[in-house]
Amino acid sequence: MASRLSLRSTAAAVALLSVALTVTAQQPAQANANRIRLGSTSDVSRASWNGPAFTMNGAGAVIPASMGRAITDITGGTGTMDVVVLAGSAPTSGSATPECDTVMTLTGVNSCTTWTLTAATDGNNSQVNSDVRNAEFVYFAGGDQCRYAAWKGTALEASVESVVAKGGGSGGGSAGHHINSPIVYDACNGSVTSAEALANPYDRYISFTTGMFQWPNYASVINDSHFVTRDRMGRTMSFLARAVKDGLAPGGAAWGVGVEEGGGSLYLDRNGMATQYGKDAYVVLADHQPEQAVDRKPLTYSGFKIWRLTPGSTFDFKNRPTCGYYLRSVNNGVADPNLYTGTPQTNCGSQGAGTLAESEPNDTRDTADDATTLASPGSLTGNTKSTTDRDYFKVSLNSGQTASVNCAVPSAYDADLYWLDSTGSTLERSVNNGAGTDESLAFTRTASGSGTYYLDLEAYSGSGTASYTCTVTKN
Repeated sequence: MASRLSLRSTAAAVALLSVALTVTAQQPAQANANRIRLGSTSDVSRASWNGPAFTMNGAGAVIPASMGRAITDITGGTGTMDVVVLAGSAPTSGSATPECDTVMTLTGVNSCTTWTLTAATDGNNSQVNSDVRNAEFVYFAGGDQCRYAAWKGTALEASVESVVAKGGGSGGGSAGHHINSPIVYDACNGSVTSAEALANPYDRYISFTTGMFQWPNYASVINDSHFVTRDRMGRTMSFLARAVKDGLAPGGAAWGVGVEEGGGSLYLDRNGMATQYGKDAYVVLADHQPEQAVDRKPLTYSGFKIWRLTPGSTFDFKNRPTCGYYLRSVNNGVADPNLYTGTPQTNCGSQGAGTLAESEPNDTRDTADDATTLASPGSLTGNTKSTTDRDYFKVSLNSGQTASVNCAVPSAYDADLYWLDSTGSTLERSVNNGAGTDESLAFTRTASGSGTYYLDLEAYSGSGTASYTCTVTKN
C-alpha cells in the first residue's frame, strides 16, 4: 500500500508536475480536501459512453495496459474522457499526483484530477462531487480502505455510482482494489495475516463493509491485494467462510478475487468478462457452509475451488465457470500445501450438480423437495425465513445403506434436524441448542429393498436469510 500524507503545494512543485500539460492547483473547498488537476481545465461532454469498465489492481499504481483498455472501451476509441483519482492521504515522497501522471500519458485522456480527502465529511464536498460526476472514470489510490469505507452513505458514494451508471468506470489498486468489491474487507480494526485469520475467522482484525459499491456481474465478491507476495490466500479463505457463514453473500456462495502486486491487474468489461494483465490473479470460491467457523476456534473448510489466472487469461464473471479449478482445504486452521498452484479439474461437471436448493413451499412431506437423485455426497441448502419455517427433502435408501447428514447452521438462527419415515414418524433427530449450532444424524436402512424417507430441518428459534447447508453422504 502506498503511503500518502497531506499535500504541500508550492509554485515550484506544481511546475514540475508537467511540462506539456496544463496544470491547475485550486484552493480546497474544505480544509481537509486538496485538489490538483492535470490537462484541460474543461470537462468533456457527450451524450453517451460505452462502459462500464473496471480495473482491479494488486498494488496502488495505475497499470497502463488495463487502464488504456478501459479508456478505449469507455470512449469507443474516439474522443477523450476525464479521470478523477480519489486518495485518503497524499504521497510521502515524489510526485503529488502519481496516478494522474501515468493516466495523462495514455491516449484518450482529456484531464486527470487528484483529490486528497482526509476526513469522512469530505465525501459531501460539493466540488469533489461535481468533479466526480463530470468524470468518466474514478480511480481509488492505494492507502487505507477504511477511509474509503467511511464515505458509505455520503454524496460521494452516489457520485461514483453515477459514473458507472452512465457508462464510465471505476477501479483502484491495493486499498482501492478492496473498496471496489461488494463485500469489503475494510481493515478498520487493523490488518490481519493469513495465519491469524485461519486461527480464528472471527479475529478482531477482521471486519467488513457491505452495501456500498455493487458493480454489474461482480456480486458476492471479496477483493484482496498483494496476494502472493504477502501470502494472503489463507486470509481470503477465512473471509469467504465468514461471508458464507454470516449470510453476507446471497445464495450461500462467496467469491474471492486476489490480485498480485508488481503489475497485476484484473480488467472487467461491460459484459462481465475479465482479462488478467501483468501478474497472476486468483479467483476463490466457497460454495457451502464451513465445517467450523466460530469465534476463537480455527477454521475448517473442505474444498475451496481456486482458479489461477495468468496474464492474458480470461474469466467470465457473468456466467461463472463450473470447471477448471483446483481444490484446497483448511483443517483445524492449517491450509493444504501449494495454495497458489494446482492441476485444474476437467471432469468436475456442472457446478451445483451435487447441490439442491430448497424451493418454497416445502413445508410438508407432500411438498418436499426431491433429493432422491442427488449425488453422494450432496448438499441441501436453504434458510429459515420465519420462526415457524420447516424445510422437507425427500431421500431414498437401499437395504443396508447408511445416510449421514451434517448440517452447518448459520449464526442467525437455531434449527433442529429430523429423519422421518414415509408416514412422517421420527426415526432419528438432532436437536442441539444454540443459534449457529450445527446438527448431525445418521440412519441405516435394515429392511429389504429401497425405502423413502424425509429430512425435516425446522426453525427452533430465530430466523433469517442466511443459508444452511446439509451434506448428505450415503455409504
